[in-house]
This record gives sequence, structure tokens and C-alpha cells, in this order.
Amino acid sequence: MTDPRPDETYETLLYAVDGPVATITLNRPDALNTIVPPMPQELERAVGRAVRDAAAKVIVLRGAGRAFCAGYDFGGGFHHWGEQLETDGAWDPGKDFVMATAPEVSPTQQFMSVWRAPKPVIAQVHGWCVGGGSDFALCADLVVASEDAVIGTPYSRMWGASLSGMWLYRLGLSRAKFHALTGRPLSGREAADVELINEAVPFARLEARVAELAGELARIPSSQLAAMKLVVNQAYEHMGLHATQTLGPILDGLMRNTPDARRFIQTAERDGVRAVVAERDGPFGDYSQAPPELRPDPAHVIVP
Repeated sequence: MTDPRPDETYETLLYAVDGPVATITLNRPDALNTIVPPMPQELERAVGRAVRDAAAKVIVLRGAGRAFCAGYDFGGGFHHWGEQLETDGAWDPGKDFVMATAPEVSPTQQFMSVWRAPKPVIAQVHGWCVGGGSDFALCADLVVASEDAVIGTPYSRMWGASLSGMWLYRLGLSRAKFHALTGRPLSGREAADVELINEAVPFARLEARVAELAGELARIPSSQLAAMKLVVNQAYEHMGLHATQTLGPILDGLMRNTPDARRFIQTAERDGVRAVVAERDGPFGDYSQAPPELRPDPAHVIVP
């Protein structure tokens, strides 16, 4: 077991290294690993820690409990981001613009540390992987999901916009436009079939399959892995990835503050997230409003 900074601690995640594999586990299981500060900052720190560790050749991302990540936590009306987004208790578009675009404070850019890392990153996805959680997972180099995982962008319907743009770059135009406009989710199996992700396996095989892939990559020289990752990433950077990631979070701020969006978040504050999500997704019969066979199996739990 190696660890270049054994005393470093985190509030929202766990970090461990076993042989050549560094594992970062989102660790808010009671809240489905929803994103709150300081998770993006801690994720960036943990990725940097793995990059600096010469013994770690591969990074694995996963979520504790029964979800990878259920997106940004808006149960408290998003006030946990208040200092970064508000002035005198009201939304400040200037602050939002800076937070959306400055690499030092942008959650999207902090999550993109997995894209920029010279070491390959495998996202191990199970349960809910939705909203900002799906944007984050798709920043990884390889994504392996359980077949019953649910991957989607419910913000397409209300209160947000594409952040990392990875849905757009991983899918062809027809599929990207369909999911951008409808917000319809995919199961892990469906996501693999349309090549949004790399593989889908039964939950019982998920950890073993990710370990197999990590072991395979670890047998390749680190410099070779870094070179191949860089050349592929550069191809997508030249397709406009950075510009998309500038526009997306700015639009996200605007879409969180339309009259419809304000009513949405007020309902969440007053009646709870379950109520407002049911109102949003009920007419479509998906996400938490889907029948049990179209939702993740709640018994599929990752124990760190």
C-alpha cells in the first residue's frame, strides 16, 4: 500500500491505493453521493494525489452505497453554494459566471481533473448516475456500469444545462440531440449498446471487471498510457470541448434562475426533493417515477 500524503483527509470521499490502482470513492451514501462543496475540490486534490504517486498507474472512481452520484444536491435550495453564487441572499449572475468559467473554482473544471490526469481513469458506475453525476462520470477515460444503472440528464427538463459536454462528444448527433431535448435516461446496458459508455456487466461482476481492466492497463508503461490518452484528448479538445464547457455552465446558471426554475427550487425547499422530482418526471414515467424494473436495484450496494 502506497500513499504520498497519508495524513490528507476528506469530507466527501475516500482515497486508497492498492498496488498500482488508486481508488477514489465518493462517500455521501445516505445522500446518493450528491454533489455539495467541497466534493469537486476534494476530487481534484485526490486525483492530483494519485498523479503524484509513482506507484499508482490507474485511477478508479466509484460511489459508496447504492449510487455512483445522483447529481448536484438542491434539497436545501442550493444555498450551500450561496457564497459562490449569491450577493445579499440573491442570485448574482456575475458570481455565477466566474464560478462557471474559472478553473480554480469551477466544479466542472475540478471534475475534469480526471480528464486531464496523465493516468487512465476508470469510472465504476452503479445505481443512479444522473445530472451532474453523469457529466462527471463521462469525464473518465473508460466507463463500466452495472446493467441496471440509470444514466441520464433530468436537468434537460428543468433547472440546468449540459456541463461537461461529454454526452455530446460521446454520442452521435441523433442520440445527443434526443437526450438533450427529452432528458430520457438510459440503463447501463442501453448506454453500452449506444456507446455512451464502454461496457455494462451484471452488478455482481462490476468490481471484478473494473479490477480486470485496471490490471490490464497497469501492465502497460505509464508513459505509453499518458501519450495515448493525450493524443485522444487533444483530438476532442480540437473539436471544441473547451468552448462547449465554457458555454454549458453559463447556460446552466441561467437555466437555474428562470421563473420556471425558481418555482421548481421553491417547491423543492417547501415540499422536498421527492415531490418536485415526481412533478418533473411523473409525466414521463422515468427516473424515480419509473416502475421498479426500470430503476436500479436498491440491493446493489458498494461497501468501501
